[in-house]
Amino acid sequence: MKRDPVVIIVVAMVVSLMLVFGFNMARKSKNNSVPGPQAKGDTAPDFTLQSLDGKTIRLSDWRGQAVLLNFWATWCAPCKIEMPWFVELQKQYGPQGFQIVGVAMDDASPKDIADFAKEMGVNYPVLLGKESVGDAYGGVQFLPENFYIDRNGKLVARAFGLKSRSEIEDDIKAIIASRATPK
Repeated sequence: MKRDPVVIIVVAMVVSLMLVFGFNMARKSKNNSVPGPQAKGDTAPDFTLQSLDGKTIRLSDWRGQAVLLNFWATWCAPCKIEMPWFVELQKQYGPQGFQIVGVAMDDASPKDIADFAKEMGVNYPVLLGKESVGDAYGGVQFLPENFYIDRNGKLVARAFGLKSRSEIEDDIKAIIASRATPK
């Protein structure tokens, strides 16, 4: 099978441009990033947000529990894939001191977000997100974005985009295994 040299050159140029563009975007993103918990062991920033039923909720309300903090949006296709997994994982690991907390980061109305969550069968708290909360977490630039927080309120892992169910479950098991230290 003979390869056309023109096709090979064009493919090489496209790949090169993609790499240059990707590195440039990564550099810009790094330079423009908002400070937040970037490393394992950093304390997860506390925040206060409204739940779908109008209650004022703080992240610290779940101190002593392992938390998966999930930033998502109703329009986010990967979010729709992982939400049924989260429903199952909340049922499975909730009794072990685990809590998923969803933070809706889109411009949909609270009613639309509530309807969407109900349609997806969400069995964990959903909070109405604010850009300031995303900024406190280093700027939520990709959805879904998940932060795994141990029982002491420390960041264990940060995941951008859709991961496999088994990867998510492994991270959940790691934060459940953490033990809260007395205050």
